[in-house]
Amino acid sequence: MTTEPYTPPPAIPPYIADVPGLLRWETTSREDAVVHAQQLTKESFTYDEVYGRFCTVEEYIDAPPRAVFDYLSDIRNLNEYTYSTRDFRPVEGRPGLHVGRDTLVDDRTPIYMQFHTDPAALTVDMHCAWDQGDELWMIYLYRIIDAQLVLGRPGSVVLWTNCRHPYYDKNPHPELATSPDRPWVGDFWNLFYAGHWVELQNLKKILEFHHGGGTPRESGTA
Repeated sequence: MTTEPYTPPPAIPPYIADVPGLLRWETTSREDAVVHAQQLTKESFTYDEVYGRFCTVEEYIDAPPRAVFDYLSDIRNLNEYTYSTRDFRPVEGRPGLHVGRDTLVDDRTPIYMQFHTDPAALTVDMHCAWDQGDELWMIYLYRIIDAQLVLGRPGSVVLWTNCRHPYYDKNPHPELATSPDRPWVGDFWNLFYAGHWVELQNLKKILEFHHGGGTPRESGTA
């Protein structure tokens, strides 16, 4: 059996040869790459530079990944770990869609919610919106990772990301607001990190109390 002689790949693979502005080892010296990295690194960053387009919070939780997934997958538990979303119930004729209240600015504000979960991937995506349930544009992305893989210890790492949809800047349905003077959810984007961090700490405390070496309990119960 004969083998073809090894031919090293070209310095720039054909598929990316015409793509401008790529920084790669084959085209940029290590020294220039370090200078570029230093230019991108500052002692401090503004809130908008860090969280202007995407807001991500992350935390280690001393609880098994499956327990974290099961808890997050149960819509009833929003009553427990979130600051302001309450009392979700199914919407008649809309399988999977629930409606509750967001008491952040007005306890009459309806919030519609639908979960998209993947038990194998340990992902929980919460699609929601204020005032209406036809376009669920507020998307909360939860990723649960086995901490043994990434931290070398039992437990879970939770990543929670929210993307800044254009509707955060302008209410697409002002006519549905509970009051013309009611603030809009996007008015609070500059507080999203702090708000989500507080709720993630609530999640951590609840799960570690019940699963961090203690006795597991069923989700959705008081």
